[in-house]
Amino acid sequence: MRSIGSAVRAAIGDRRSVQATVDPVPDDLRMDGKVCLVTGANSGLGKAVAIDLARRGGHVLMACRGGHPHAGVEVRRASGSDEVRMLKVDLADLSSVHRLCDGLRREVPRIDVAVLNAGLMPRRASRSAQGYELMFAVHFLANRVLVDRLLGDGLLRPSRMPGETPRIVVVSSETHRTADAIDFDRLGTFAPYRFRDGLKFYGESKLAQCTYVCELSRRLNPLPADAGGAPRFAVHALCPGPIDSGIARQAPLLLKPLLACVMKAFFASPAQAAVPVVYLCCSEAAGERTGIYLHMMSEKEVSGTAGDARTGALLWSKSAAMVAKHAP
Repeated sequence: MRSIGSAVRAAIGDRRSVQATVDPVPDDLRMDGKVCLVTGANSGLGKAVAIDLARRGGHVLMACRGGHPHAGVEVRRASGSDEVRMLKVDLADLSSVHRLCDGLRREVPRIDVAVLNAGLMPRRASRSAQGYELMFAVHFLANRVLVDRLLGDGLLRPSRMPGETPRIVVVSSETHRTADAIDFDRLGTFAPYRFRDGLKFYGESKLAQCTYVCELSRRLNPLPADAGGAPRFAVHALCPGPIDSGIARQAPLLLKPLLACVMKAFFASPAQAAVPVVYLCCSEAAGERTGIYLHMMSEKEVSGTAGDARTGALLWSKSAAMVAKHAP
């Protein structure tokens, strides 16, 4: 899947062939009082997830670039809930992530569910505020900083109550399987590319993301799965499948109309794509385990590279130095 055309063909094939192995959570399953942070919640998948969690009684914090107050109004209206709050964050700037966390530490007692959804695919190579390749910064490094802060500030903390295990749900992609092995000598280094080569860098950023999720699950839950009892933290990832959303908004002008038509005809709506995200956020089964990876509603293993403990440990240590370098 190194080209847009092959990626679209694969996505359409997935929609037709992937068989569900888990069932959607029922509409009447409640999240009353649960504090749910959703990044990239102003549109597309993130907005659909925010609506669903708010409709179930969750207190939803929508963390978006620019704040997008109209999106909060739309989520309140669609969910019928007033427990929706907009927060401003630019995940391409680690300083902005720290400012978001400073505000959360002052104003929020805890976070029960963190949905790390924000994603992008730029038209051409771009640098983050700290000089990293933009997708690497947004899909991986910003999430690392955010989770580190939520844990360090005590907002994400284990619960002793049955069924109250905090959850971290990361929206990733099957493109992590086609990426080259992580080049630790050039981790996050900016390199020029155009839109037609963007999928290669997108896959690399998603491989780093999936590898991080696996390592995070291991570090937060050091006891083996057969030790009994719920995990301290339920850390999951998923590929929601092809979505008719705004991720291709940076496509070249000549290509954008064609992509828009194909996506509308063959891809899932954001509400449909939100079903596996909501499963990992809400289902009892997902709260009793850690390390689940879903491709749409089918549970499977991540790639061998993403699941490798030695690769995960190396990524952890290398990125820890990046995080420390840009700490306030």
